Order: sequence, then C-alpha cells, then structure tokens
Amino acid sequence: MSEQPNIVILDGYTLNPGDLSWNELKNLGTVQIYDRSTPEEIVLRAKDADVLIVNKVVLSRAHLEQLPKLGCICVSATGYNNIDLVAAQEQGISVANAVGYGTYSVAQQVFALLLELTNHVALHHQSVLNGDWSNQPDFSYWKKPLVELNGKTMGILGFGRIGQKVASIAMALGMRVIATHRHPERDALVGVTFVRIEDLFASSDVVSLTVPLNDKTHHIVNAYLLQRMKPSAFLINTGRGELINEPDLYQALKNGQLAGAGLDVLDGEPPRADHPLFELPNCIITPHQAWASKEARQRLLEITVSNVASFLRGKPQNVVG
Repeated sequence: MSEQPNIVILDGYTLNPGDLSWNELKNLGTVQIYDRSTPEEIVLRAKDADVLIVNKVVLSRAHLEQLPKLGCICVSATGYNNIDLVAAQEQGISVANAVGYGTYSVAQQVFALLLELTNHVALHHQSVLNGDWSNQPDFSYWKKPLVELNGKTMGILGFGRIGQKVASIAMALGMRVIATHRHPERDALVGVTFVRIEDLFASSDVVSLTVPLNDKTHHIVNAYLLQRMKPSAFLINTGRGELINEPDLYQALKNGQLAGAGLDVLDGEPPRADHPLFELPNCIITPHQAWASKEARQRLLEITVSNVASFLRGKPQNVVG
C-alpha cells in the first residue's frame, strides 16, 4: 500500500448530502468522493482504490476480480448483502460494516408511522388548513377514529438493538410487549414475553418488523401470517422491504384483514410510480428514511472512518463474513 492510501467513496450522497464533514476521512489518505456510481462506472472509479466505501452500490465477483489493489470494503450501512462476500474472501479483501448507528432514529420512525396510523395528524392538519375547524359548530372533531396505544400489544419480530429500543418505547406508552427472536435467553428484557411467530401475529395490535433480511426472512410476512392478524391491527416495517410479500399485504389491506400498514421500505427501491400499495388509503409509506437523521448519519460516518483507520493500522474491525 502506498504512503497515502487511495480511498474511494462510490455513493456518498445519501450518507452525506453536504451537511456533514469528510475531513476526518481525508486525514487518512487521498479521498475521491462520488455522489452516485452506475455499475458501469464502478471499475473505472475504483481501479486504484486501496479502500472502497459503499452504501448500496453492488460489488459483484466480476467487479472485484478487476480490482487487484483493493484491500478493504467499508459498507456505510449495517446490511452488506450488496457485497459478494465469497469473492471478497477469496481475494483477501476485508469487508466491514457499521452497526448500532441508527437505533434511536429507526425506533423513532416506528412510532412516527404508528402514531400517524392511530392519530392521523397529517389528515387533521390538512383538514384545519382546508377550513373544516373554522366551520365546525363544535370546538372539536375528528375525521377518523383515534386509537389509544395504552393497553395494546406490541409484537416485535427481531429483537436486536432496534427491537429492544422499540420495546422500551412501547412499554413507556403502556403497551404490553411480545417478541420473536432467535436468542431469547441472551436478549431477555424485563416486561417482554417471547412467543412463536404465529402467536405474535395473532396476538398483537401492532407488529413491528426489525429482523435482518436473509434467506430465512425473505417474504417471511405473507398471507399465512397476515391472515392471523386482528382486523384492527397495524403492521410497521422499518427493516427491509423484502421481508414482506407485497401482493399478499396489498390483498390483506384492501380486504380489511388488518387496519393499516406503515412502511419505510419497499421490495425494490426506488419503487415504480404505479406501485399498487400507493393507492391504498390505509398504507403510509416513507422513502427509506428511518436511518437518515443527521445524528444517525454522523454516527455512521464516524463508525465508517474508524473502520477505515483500523484497517490501515492492520487491525480491521467490524469485519463480516
């Protein structure tokens, strides 16, 4: 490796659209930053890189085989399914990710979506601006039923850092919490009962998905589980869009099998403009933004810089695979 290592960022815009500083990273070597990179641009831009930083850019075996200088890939995210880990390992390329940076922000988004479904804040705000309140004979009105969360059951699928934070917020709101998790004995939390996945969907008034995406969880939420939900229940997904079989969810929402869904992620991002879920009034969708508070992105940047620095010192950290 040269005295000044070459560090290339292939898709830096979502992490830092201009409100954060790259200076700490620039202190580690020569840094080239690209806002976005197409698959065809990857090899040309990365051919001299000692370290690559990517968020969602897909690095296939074909790409990696053309990057003989590359020693480390730092994923500026927790998920790393965009990297061909087998090919990276075969070429001796270290792959590191970032964990824990978005716990508070993602948990906050869970309840932002849930509270919009239960309190309809945007609907009533627009109603006031439209003159409905000014023209009311009464001092108060509501256009949809309002739902109190106290006493309801929050079901959490996946009980890692984010799931645990969701549980603590839910309990603060007076909710009963149940969860499904691979390691209940390791992550036991006072006030949380671990149950089978079928029981979680059948018993919950709200189901929150915070489980990682892998072969076992792909489309884990499908007609089989949706049919077990209460017609008054809500489904919240801040994990990955691929956790849900979207045609099954569409039918469940349209047929009243559940009351509503709040989704921060979809199966295929960005989605096509005529996505079927867009037409459903009981489905709230935000653009994969749960992780993106400035505070969370600052933590993510700091972890990523630390991962680069550790690799350059010969002591890689947060290595995956």
